[in-house]
Amino acid sequence: MSNKVSVLVAGSWGTALATVLADNGHQVLLWSRNEEQVWEINEKHRNSRFLQDVELSPLIVATNSLQEAVEGADAIIMVVPSSGMREVASNVRPFLKKDALLIHATKGFETGSLKRMTEVLADELPDINSNRLVVLSGPSHAEEVIRKCPTTVVVAAQDLEAAEAAQDLLINSYFRVYTNPDVAGVEVGGALKNIIALGAGLTDGLGFGDNAKAALMTRGLAEIARLGTTMGANPLTFAGLAGIGDLIVTCTSQHSRNWRAGNKLAKGMLLDAVLQEMGMVVEGVKTTKAAYELSRRYDVTMPITDELYKVLFDGKSPQLAAQDLMGRVRTHEIEEVAADGITNVLK
Repeated sequence: MSNKVSVLVAGSWGTALATVLADNGHQVLLWSRNEEQVWEINEKHRNSRFLQDVELSPLIVATNSLQEAVEGADAIIMVVPSSGMREVASNVRPFLKKDALLIHATKGFETGSLKRMTEVLADELPDINSNRLVVLSGPSHAEEVIRKCPTTVVVAAQDLEAAEAAQDLLINSYFRVYTNPDVAGVEVGGALKNIIALGAGLTDGLGFGDNAKAALMTRGLAEIARLGTTMGANPLTFAGLAGIGDLIVTCTSQHSRNWRAGNKLAKGMLLDAVLQEMGMVVEGVKTTKAAYELSRRYDVTMPITDELYKVLFDGKSPQLAAQDLMGRVRTHEIEEVAADGITNVLK
């Protein structure tokens, strides 16, 4: 049976998910504030700002009316930047069906409150059972999903029925969907891997080679798991799609905005210039600040995050940050892993 599904907003990932839904036979309304973008999607079946010359399904209809997009929708997928999630959720509330399936696919924390996105949604949408809020994450570049490249993701909700409903909505021959009950772990893994991807872009830009990047990713995963488990996540989640899976693809692909941003920083560009040139949200920048603050709130050691924070916000040179990381006091990998509580993940 065809469902009305709304996707908010019409960035690259939102458009890719809208394509998955259209391929599954659903009526898809794609919301954007940009009237020119709405016209292009409806008249030319293109979203050229984000996905160049890819032709979109005629089943995807764009609108700049939030009411039109949301009212009567059986399912809503929120692909709003973390900085705008609270505002959009608040604006959605009057039009939302109480039994609508609500999924978000945003990888970040709210600045200031340091809340995960499901926590923000629970604040703003009290009529929706918070146990039924679903997060979608995993290794999934929009540029590949839109071309139907095989992709595997995970959906997490405390309510298994809600996670399975999201799974049924999205799964098809090229887009495989697993379920997971660990909402916190999936959200933390999806957010924090962007920090390590910034670092991977830096190391590549500095010409440090594959050995350095492998070390960065491995120790980065330890940081992610260290903070995540302290925040209540299941350590096994970080060995899955939302952990190591997403970390690998974001650190090794030039599709990655965070990798590209780190690479530009390594070549001497200032952060404001990098963000302006890219013209898209680079979640890893705000996530680095949030993780830096969370590490102090929970008293968790995160040396890679600390050094990237200093590069992004304190003007430290990438070369000096790398030097200081390599010069840290010696320690034992396995003992540190055991102290992190992730022994089973790395066995």
